[in-house]
Amino acid sequence: MQRDLTWKTLASEYLLKDTWATIRIDTCQKPDGVIIAPYYVYEFPNWVTAVPFTKDGRIILERQYRHALGETMYEIPGGCVDPSDKNFEEAIARELLEETGYKFDSFEYLGKTSANPSTNTNLMHMFIAYGGEEVQGQELDHGEDLEVLIVTMEEFIELFEQGAFMQSMHVTCIYNALRKIGKLQLI
Repeated sequence: MQRDLTWKTLASEYLLKDTWATIRIDTCQKPDGVIIAPYYVYEFPNWVTAVPFTKDGRIILERQYRHALGETMYEIPGGCVDPSDKNFEEAIARELLEETGYKFDSFEYLGKTSANPSTNTNLMHMFIAYGGEEVQGQELDHGEDLEVLIVTMEEFIELFEQGAFMQSMHVTCIYNALRKIGKLQLI
């Protein structure tokens, strides 16, 4: 029988509440009675991302500068789930349309992952998007500036194998998508 490892939250106080950063400080008690304080928790909205395929089977990528690392990098499209989104599929469809201008025929859910379950409250929900067709220009959020790239499967796999994707949750989504479509085999 497995023992219950759940901590009890004794107190919680917000250090910062802002659009992109909400940080709280918890006082917790472990099952053995030990008090852990302060314990910092970062609250974020849930995120969505997708490996998006055009109608002719190419993959849509993005190049975007990421200020925290000071680097421009390859990514797959995605973003925050908005309160107005009815579900994660609607959220990724909206993000894809805004960032790339492409609308998709269907979506396949690949699961969820966490950037850091020890401090972050949110999850990244991962998809494959099929049948993309450009229907409009980009509608980027304030602060977004990204290039859309359309690559072949061979180019995509080569970029992946070269380690061109740095965002760990994007790497997880790409890995799961390549496995799902039979382009990556487990050893």
